[in-house]
Amino acid sequence: MQIIEDLETIRQPFPNGVITIGNFDGVHIGHQALFYEVIERAHAIEGTSIAMTFEPHPLRVLKKNHTPPLITLLEQKAELIERSGIDVLICVPFTLEFAAITAVAFVEDLLVRKIGMKTIVLGEDYAFGKNREGNIELLNTLAPRLGFEVIVTSLIRSIQGVSERISSTAIRELVQAGEMQQACKMLGRHFQLRGIVVTGRDRGGKLLGFPTANLKIEEELCPKTGIYAVTVETRRGVHLGVANIGYSPTFDDRQFTVEVHLLDFNEAIYGEKIRVNFVKRLRGEIKFGSIQELKHQIGKDIEAARRILMVGSLAGRT
Repeated sequence: MQIIEDLETIRQPFPNGVITIGNFDGVHIGHQALFYEVIERAHAIEGTSIAMTFEPHPLRVLKKNHTPPLITLLEQKAELIERSGIDVLICVPFTLEFAAITAVAFVEDLLVRKIGMKTIVLGEDYAFGKNREGNIELLNTLAPRLGFEVIVTSLIRSIQGVSERISSTAIRELVQAGEMQQACKMLGRHFQLRGIVVTGRDRGGKLLGFPTANLKIEEELCPKTGIYAVTVETRRGVHLGVANIGYSPTFDDRQFTVEVHLLDFNEAIYGEKIRVNFVKRLRGEIKFGSIQELKHQIGKDIEAARRILMVGSLAGRT
C-alpha cells in the first residue's frame, strides 16, 4: 500500500480513483465494509482503491480540550487499512487552514482534479468540508458536472451478540469498561496496546515469582483497571499472557502501570516494542492482606488465562 502524507507529492491523478473518506478510528468492521466496497468498485473499473484520513484527528485541531482518546494511532491505523487490501492511503495534514476549505473546493480541486476520483463510497451519515456543509446531497449535485459516481452504503447497525450501533464511540466505551469481548466483536479483532518494555520495580520475578514486562504504552485508549487474559506479540512470536493494569493496591504504589506476564517465557525483552491483545478481563484489582495471598491469586489468574487462551487458540485452528 502506498502511503501519502503530503498532498504536494501527488504529481498526477490516480487511474480511475475509487475513494472513501473518514477518520477511521479503530478501523472497526463498519470501516472495513467501506474498504471492501471501495476495493470491489475499483476492481470493476480497473481503478485505484483509495482511503483518505486526517492527521491529526480533526477534533484535535478544532476542539483541543474536548477530544476523546484514540483507539488507534496512525501507525496501527495504516497497518489495518493496508491489511484490508486498499491500494493508497492518503493522510491529509489537518490544519485550521485546511478546515476552512469549502466542501465544493474540496471535491472539485482535491478529490477530482488532483486525486482523480471517479467514484466516492461513503456511509449514509458522512459529512465533510467547512461547517460540515458537504453531504450526500451536495455530492449528488456535483457528480454529473464533475464526472464521478456517488455510492452510499448502509451503516452496520448491529451484529450478533451486540445490540448497539457499531461506532468508534461505542468501542471506546466498551474498552474503558473492560468489556473486551464485546469490543472485539465490533473491531473484528482484539483491542491492542503497543509500547516499549521498560525497567519496572523489579518485584514480579524476585518478590512474587512471576516476572513481568513493564510497558510504556504509546496508545491513548487504555482498558479499565484489572487483570486480563492477553496474547503478546514480540519479535520471537506470539505468546500467551496475563496483563495487570492499575495501581497495585497491595503495595499502595498509587502509580499507574501496565505490566504483562508472558506464560512459559523467560527471555529479556527490555527496550523491545511489543503488542498486547486483550482477550478477556478476569477480575478487578484487589488489595490482598499479604504477599502470599497475592501470589496465590496470581497463580489462579494464570491458570484461568491459560484455559481461556488455549480454548481460543484451538478454536482458531478449526
